[in-house]
Amino acid sequence: MISDEVFHAQLAQTLDSTPWHALGGRTLPRYDGKVRDCYIDKERGERVIVVTDRLSAFDAVVGLIPFKGQVLNQLAQFWFERTKELVPNHMVSVPDPNVMIARECEPLPVELVMRAYLTGVTSTSIWKAYEAGARTFCGHAIPDGMRKNEPLPAPILTPSTKAAKGDHDVSVSRADILAMGKIDAAVFDRAAAIAATLFAEGQRHAAKQGLILADTKYEMGLDGAGNIVVIDEIHTPDSSRYWYANDYAERLARGDEPRSLDKEFIRRWLAGEAKWSGDGPPPVMPDEIRIEAARRYIASFELVTGTTFVPDARPPLPRIAAAIGAS
Repeated sequence: MISDEVFHAQLAQTLDSTPWHALGGRTLPRYDGKVRDCYIDKERGERVIVVTDRLSAFDAVVGLIPFKGQVLNQLAQFWFERTKELVPNHMVSVPDPNVMIARECEPLPVELVMRAYLTGVTSTSIWKAYEAGARTFCGHAIPDGMRKNEPLPAPILTPSTKAAKGDHDVSVSRADILAMGKIDAAVFDRAAAIAATLFAEGQRHAAKQGLILADTKYEMGLDGAGNIVVIDEIHTPDSSRYWYANDYAERLARGDEPRSLDKEFIRRWLAGEAKWSGDGPPPVMPDEIRIEAARRYIASFELVTGTTFVPDARPPLPRIAAAIGAS
């Protein structure tokens, strides 16, 4: 159990961003996403990914969560290692708790979102569409008479466009994404099959650990040989919705929200108490909210992996710089 003192101390040294432009004495192009700072090493065909403590919600960066980057990176490492016999992924090595070195791939222009439950709090969620009267979502028919957080008849794939940082992703059907002309039908269908395989394995493992993997998103890319490779992250609290299984049915019967282990806690705080859902600057998160979010991220790591999370509380920038030769 990590003490309150450790969390409070870490609030002052969360990893917001990285200042470097050279690794190993070589200047490299970089790309900063909502959560990850990436250094592209074309000579080696690799991407050095630094997972920061930034938290993204409603398609915006809303704050910094202690140890979040370490949790995400190491949980992605767990899943990449666990599923590498099922599908290829981009992971090469993990030289630091916040860093993954990966094969450089050409990202597919679509996120593959798998859903097994009628849920969500954002304006683009499947539940909000259903509540407003829609009975199809991304080309899938949804039965009448369902309640929030109930299981769908079967898991469905709901592709999403990949918005630029600051813009909003849009859920679309297979026909919609193909009509945009951004991806070949055969490539999309291969990626869809991979997403279904990974989601089934994720749900199976989560159930064994006393959890429900309600939904998740995958990002994929093409390697130099044209093979589809899973990239970014997999089955982390940022990309996935985890619920506790032991009281799910009871809470559903009462109309209560499931107990969650993901950043849904932050989304509910933002949309509820803070009354913010993506427009204008985000509110400042109180320290107790940031620490509670950190505890949930760590709990998800420990429950999913069955191991204890051991944080590295050293100042992150000098530690990471030493690990990857950054300057």
